[in-house]
Amino acid sequence: MCLLQSADQPAYVCGLGYTLIVSQRRWNPVKQATTEQTCYVSFYFRVISLIAVAGDNNKTSLMTMIEPVCTVSTPVFMPVGTQGTLKGITVDQLEDLGCQICLGNTYHLGMRPGPDLIEKANGLHGFMNWKRNLLTDSGGFQMVSLVELSEVTEEGVKFRSPYDCKEILLSPEKSISIQNSLGSDIMMQLDDVVSSTVTGPRVEEAMHRSVRWLDRCIAANKNRDKQNLFAIIQGGLNAELRKACLDEMTKRDVPGFAIGGLSGGEEKDDFWRMVTLSTDHLPREKPRYLMGVGYAVDLVVCVALGCDMFDCVFPTRTARFGSALVPWGTLQVKHKQYAKDFKPIDPDCQCPTCKKHSRAYLHALFKSDTAAMHHITIHNIAYQLTLMRSVRESIVEGRFPQFIRTFMKRLFPSGDQYPSWAVDALASVNVTLD
Repeated sequence: MCLLQSADQPAYVCGLGYTLIVSQRRWNPVKQATTEQTCYVSFYFRVISLIAVAGDNNKTSLMTMIEPVCTVSTPVFMPVGTQGTLKGITVDQLEDLGCQICLGNTYHLGMRPGPDLIEKANGLHGFMNWKRNLLTDSGGFQMVSLVELSEVTEEGVKFRSPYDCKEILLSPEKSISIQNSLGSDIMMQLDDVVSSTVTGPRVEEAMHRSVRWLDRCIAANKNRDKQNLFAIIQGGLNAELRKACLDEMTKRDVPGFAIGGLSGGEEKDDFWRMVTLSTDHLPREKPRYLMGVGYAVDLVVCVALGCDMFDCVFPTRTARFGSALVPWGTLQVKHKQYAKDFKPIDPDCQCPTCKKHSRAYLHALFKSDTAAMHHITIHNIAYQLTLMRSVRESIVEGRFPQFIRTFMKRLFPSGDQYPSWAVDALASVNVTLD
């Protein structure tokens, strides 16, 4: 299904009170009001539809990013290839699954094999032989994941390399320089990341520093006509700090915004309220990227809350432990109950694993062969991509609320097991599960 619409099409009613709005904007060079930096970006972002779920709440959107390499339709899930590859799956297999965009990590790729070598290969696209879009994280998350190896100052983040113990400074300028060498289509600012469970002055310090570092990243970007720099909203679980960060960062005409500092162990009630606070204040016509989110329930609910892009290592990591993602939850292939089960993981799934292999075969492989992890990784990535494709189709067909109800009912058949946070989050955009 092609989600591109002609730019001269007007808005029109597509049934059930939904309005399909078609608009297009080219991000041209503009002067920044606060920094006097010129921000150039290289893609079109076309808003295809904005869905009024019920009444006046207009948060769910179907959009298309027209990037230099290929088109990306949102809402979209982006698999994570931290070091230029996804564990347990090849680039060709990822393309065959219909993946539009995947991630690389600036910190790890900057360490090994290094930006100079990758640049000689025509960037990360050439190095991976990946013909679709790439997003690179800035390396800021390693402040949390490698906290024992890092120290944060105004200059940047000082890391002790886990490979050779050398001290390395990752500054905003260095992060952008590495990402320029990697040649990603979307690159992220270096932000000051703290765990979502941290409170107190450190959260405010990190928020203000992230704003200052955004300005330094904008100034350092040498490929403004080719690479799209996204800002990252910080502020922890403090609503006032989040709002302050949103107010400042939205003054910069960057092509997209990420919601950072969440999905790190906080209560789900706090999580969804910070997500909706952010989407309420972010411009609707620009991509809104919720970082580090990959559980199926979270994806569906957060699309309803107004998010467009998601990433997470969850589908590949959980595959390595024998856990296959299915519409009714997870299927633990290693469990002995599947030793003589000749059905595919999911009879309705069209991925290569489900077309060719049974649960019994995969169960047997797990005892002696790493190929089982490979097969389940393929299935899990296919599950995530198919889920988001179904979300997009339901939006364009004007039935997203019903899709949510069907999805949740299959995942929680008794109905009384719905997570209370999800019920409350959906109710905030007038979606009921009754």
